[in-house]
Amino acid sequence: MEAGIVGLPNVGKSTLFNALTAAGIASENYPFCTIEPNVGAVAVPDSRLARIESHIPTEKIVPAVLKLVDIAGIVRGASEGEGLGNQFLSHIRAVDAILHVVRCFEEADVIHVEGSVDPIRDVETIDTELMLADLQSVESMTDRATRTARTGDKDAKLRLEVLAECQKLLAEGKPVRGLVYEEANLAKAFKELQLLTAKQVLYVANVDEDDVAGTGKHVQALRERSAAEGGAVVPVCARLEAELSELDEAERTEMLDSLGLSEPALASLARAAYELLGLQSFFTAGEKEIRAWTIPAGATAPQAAGVIHTDFERGFIRCETYSVDDLDQFKSEKAIRDAGKMRVEGKGYVMRDSDVCHFLFNV
Repeated sequence: MEAGIVGLPNVGKSTLFNALTAAGIASENYPFCTIEPNVGAVAVPDSRLARIESHIPTEKIVPAVLKLVDIAGIVRGASEGEGLGNQFLSHIRAVDAILHVVRCFEEADVIHVEGSVDPIRDVETIDTELMLADLQSVESMTDRATRTARTGDKDAKLRLEVLAECQKLLAEGKPVRGLVYEEANLAKAFKELQLLTAKQVLYVANVDEDDVAGTGKHVQALRERSAAEGGAVVPVCARLEAELSELDEAERTEMLDSLGLSEPALASLARAAYELLGLQSFFTAGEKEIRAWTIPAGATAPQAAGVIHTDFERGFIRCETYSVDDLDQFKSEKAIRDAGKMRVEGKGYVMRDSDVCHFLFNV
């Protein structure tokens, strides 16, 4: 699963990306430093892995991973080709969710493309460009679907129904992410449109080192805006996080203690992005490896098995499962089994976050 980091030029996107991925991408103080989207992977911090290892010693631990795409800054007029325009709008179309970095710090030495710091104006600038780009796409798709629907094509008629609702919202200056279809065919038609404003958004408030908790007026304004649309805000000092990412563990702990923090803000950001995508983890554990596997919330046991290997899903028989809490309580898998807490689940089982599983299959 991929999340795209977007925002105006010079708000700290590449600095944040560097800190998350330790990829060392250039982040100079001028617009359009990022010419091609940089791609990196970030481990999703999860204390449950260490809890499992405390009872099941292992050779290596493999956390869940979130793929991040650093997309160059979008400017006013991007939907009409300004700046680097549609080149970057197409990169956003390819990701599953958006991390929208918003500048919430004042600093004269770091130029702002609009000349002043105003997070609400900046959010509206990006939203407007994405909605205008979507409106163009919807109008084009409507023309094609109308021609196809005349032949009696049922899919085209469904698409036209969805496109009409999208066009109405976009014309009112509203994103389409609020549209929810219960009927499966309509939901499928909506998803296939791949509209930019259909993607879930997590706002990342890039704050000053003196406001790591995000209590300043700029972050508060952003929180009010986000709450109105059912979103969330994570305050992050990208510059501070970049410094932390370069320290060894002892130095990082010391620096965090001095700032009154229990963990880097990037840890909460990675988890929030993971939740934004509607994902959860299950685990496999043994002497060779303890691994967190990523699945959508609501996935069944065979679908979870298929994440490990397609043969596991194809030949799924059953899974034996217990929770990380069970392991903490009983200290070993044998004790869990002896206590009758090892569950045997079939094809209809819906996975729970924190399940530890052994899959049985035959192909």
